[in-house]
Amino acid sequence: MAFYSPSPAMEQTLADLVRALELQGRTGLGQRLSITWVRYPSSPRLSGAAAGTGASWAGSRQRYPASVVKLVYLIAAEAWLQDDLLVDEPELRRALAAMIQDSSNDATGLVVDLLSGTTSGPALPAAVMVGWIEQRQLVNRWLAGLGWPELEGVNACQKTWGDGPFGRELEFYGASLENRNRLSSEATARILEAVMASALVSPPACGRMQALLARSLDPGLRAADPENQVDGFLGEGLPPGSLLWSKAGWMSQARHDAAYVEAEDHDPFLLVVFSEGEACAADSTLLPEIARRLSAACRVG
Repeated sequence: MAFYSPSPAMEQTLADLVRALELQGRTGLGQRLSITWVRYPSSPRLSGAAAGTGASWAGSRQRYPASVVKLVYLIAAEAWLQDDLLVDEPELRRALAAMIQDSSNDATGLVVDLLSGTTSGPALPAAVMVGWIEQRQLVNRWLAGLGWPELEGVNACQKTWGDGPFGRELEFYGASLENRNRLSSEATARILEAVMASALVSPPACGRMQALLARSLDPGLRAADPENQVDGFLGEGLPPGSLLWSKAGWMSQARHDAAYVEAEDHDPFLLVVFSEGEACAADSTLLPEIARRLSAACRVG
């Protein structure tokens, strides 16, 4: 059972969109794409109530989330703070801001260390490594405790990297990288919806997270920041003047984005798109086009 009310009309819109994108020359795109799209009659951000209608394309398929996993670590940090498992100090707040606003991998490494009580480094003796691995599963156990069916199969225990893991971190990935992070667009959408509706951890914590996720569509600010997480992602395809909260992920084999949008004359909507493969990663027009078409479908009046 989805966390939104399924809409056959929206399902058809998604199917038509994927078909159209493939006909533009993106052969096989449907196999490399996951989309979850939820439309709301009023703003969950303002009302605290999320009762949307929605649809998905391969929404339950687990994919490598790249930097979208940083959204999970942000929420976990707020949950740890609420339970007095972390000290609320300036360096943690600086790291959380850099992790979300700038998508810093270095900051993410510190956050994961603090959440799990582990550190990176050389290989460990087998007996010690067992305890280290147990600690690194703390975020996964917390996610499982939420009891949300969308989170089944999710894996959020790895740091994010520029050059890749070394030492004990590489061993933890597994010989075939079988322990990489995994998220689905459905899981990501439910998590983001809860943040925007102030329904996870606490309303003040959600307010802090919303502030970090807010993106400016101002052309001047975007031009001054090539890593703005708008251009080449969903935000680029939104109507002028839209309000956007999002977390993007981009690496050599993936281009993803998770966004909540409010725009004049449009129903508020949430859109998560995961696209896999080298061609998708290099396609800076794919996510903006998806956002452009689906936001148009949310227009009212």
